[in-house]
Amino acid sequence: MTCQICGASLPDRAMFCGECGSSTTATPFSRKRSETSMGDTSIIQPLPPQSAVFSIPYRMPDDALAATPVVAPARQAPHVSLPERSVESEPTRAEPVAVVPVTVERVAAEPAGVEPVAVAPAEPEPVACAAVASEPAETAPAAHFVLQFSTGEHVVVAGTGLLGRRPNAQPDETFDHFVQIHDVSMSVSKSHLEFGQHNGEFWINDRMSGNGTVIRRQDDSVLRCEPGRRYLVARGSRVEIGDQFFILG
Repeated sequence: MTCQICGASLPDRAMFCGECGSSTTATPFSRKRSETSMGDTSIIQPLPPQSAVFSIPYRMPDDALAATPVVAPARQAPHVSLPERSVESEPTRAEPVAVVPVTVERVAAEPAGVEPVAVAPAEPEPVACAAVASEPAETAPAAHFVLQFSTGEHVVVAGTGLLGRRPNAQPDETFDHFVQIHDVSMSVSKSHLEFGQHNGEFWINDRMSGNGTVIRRQDDSVLRCEPGRRYLVARGSRVEIGDQFFILG
C-alpha cells in the first residue's frame, strides 16, 4: 500500500501517511486547488474531518487463554417464603390451678419430763502475742548547726530545710527552715539544695541546681554531689553552691 500523494510505502489498514500526513484516501486531484482569478467567486469547500482513531485487531495468545481462570457465576440461594404470623392473635388463657393445702406432721416429739440443757459456748484459748509498747519511743532532740555564709551572714538550723536564692517547697513537702541567700550574680539556684539530720549528723541533697554543689572537707578532699543523693557533711567542712559557699559549724 502506497501513499497517492508522496508515494511512500504504508502498512496495511493505515489511515494517514507518516511522511506527508495525508489521508490514505486522498488523491492528487482531491488535493489540487482550482485556479482562482480576480473575478472568480467560487467557494472552496473544506474537506470533511477524518477520524483519528486507529483500530488494530489483537489476538490473545493461546497460552494466555489457557492460564486465564474461568469464574463461574455465583449461585443464588433459593428463596423460601415463611408463613406470616398474625399480629392480632388472641393470647392463650391459662387455666386456673387448684391449690391443695399440705399438712406438715411433726416427725419426733420431745420426751416428757426432760428439761432442755443450755450449752455454754466454748471460750477461746488465749493466744500468745508479742508485747507492744503503748508509749511512743523517745526521740533524741535535733542538733543545732550554724551555717556561716560567704556573704557574712550566719543561720542556726535544727531540722530540715531548703536553701537557695528563693527556696520554694513542693505541695507535698514540709520543711522547718527556708534559708534565702542574696546572690547578685544569680549563680545560686532558687531551690539549690535540701538539708536535714540523720542520727545527729548533717546531710545535704542537691535539688538539680544549675551550677551544682561541691563539698570540701577539712582533709582537703573534694566531693561533687550528685543530684538526688544525700551526703553527710562534717562540722568544719565547706559547701560550695555556685559562686557562694557556707562553712558548717
